[in-house]
Amino acid sequence: HTLLKTSSGKLRRAAVRELHEQGRLGHAAEPVWRQLLRLALTTVRPRLRRLWRGLSATAYAGYAHMILWSVAPLIWLLVMLLPRLDWRWAVVHKGARGVLRLARIPLHVQGGRPSAERTCVLVANHASYLDSMALVATLPDPVGFVAKAELEQQFFTRVFLRRIGAVFVERFDMQRGVADTRRIARMVDAGRSLLFYPEGTFTRMPGLLPFHMGAFVTAVEAGVPVIPVIIRGTRSILRPGSRFPHAGSINILIADPLQSTGQDWDAAVKLRDATRAVILEHVAEPDLALEHPL
Repeated sequence: HTLLKTSSGKLRRAAVRELHEQGRLGHAAEPVWRQLLRLALTTVRPRLRRLWRGLSATAYAGYAHMILWSVAPLIWLLVMLLPRLDWRWAVVHKGARGVLRLARIPLHVQGGRPSAERTCVLVANHASYLDSMALVATLPDPVGFVAKAELEQQFFTRVFLRRIGAVFVERFDMQRGVADTRRIARMVDAGRSLLFYPEGTFTRMPGLLPFHMGAFVTAVEAGVPVIPVIIRGTRSILRPGSRFPHAGSINILIADPLQSTGQDWDAAVKLRDATRAVILEHVAEPDLALEHPL
């Protein structure tokens, strides 16, 4: 029945006051076994919560993979068999929407979707392998994805992307890259809308990388508008370098078109800067242009 004191003998006024307010001053302490049990429970509960979260995340990842690999072979086969591009695109569009719905990943789209009757260049930020599926699920009309040439080395990926109208470009060979840019510009001149990831790649670090010039040179030479597309949420669902998806939602904003005021290199640079400013404003990630200069 002593008052609480410090090791040097000073009165622990706050602790004594707390005991007094709780009506416990002068009462005997709890048995040691109850104190040890309470202490054990305070350490076990957080561990059980972490274990439950880990099991839930693993179960969701397994479920998401099951959905994807149950639907993907059927979509691939239909894309190989259907004779028309618009039919093939309709299959991948509905298939992507179905996968996201079954995986319980809500897809929220703001802004007007580009019309198939108006040629344009779409430019999107790149944060995850899930970006392309989200964009296919968003765009009901065929759009040619501009993909890195390394994907041509994978048979199933190469034939699938070609069948849905993808265009492969070289990122590291400067001479071939110039030729690819001219080839792409001719496609846009012929009335084909294309979609670029101007960052060229993505990293685990959140943020917007510098933009390459290919999309903007193409838009300027063809005289078509650039439509900025902002993707949010895919990075947290499927992080770069990971095959372990997490639950989450995807938000896509299709911004107003930007039109170049000229046809030279300076006009393309201004168009690039204006497009990047729009995407950076809405993407809610830091600007990595200084950390990763081109």
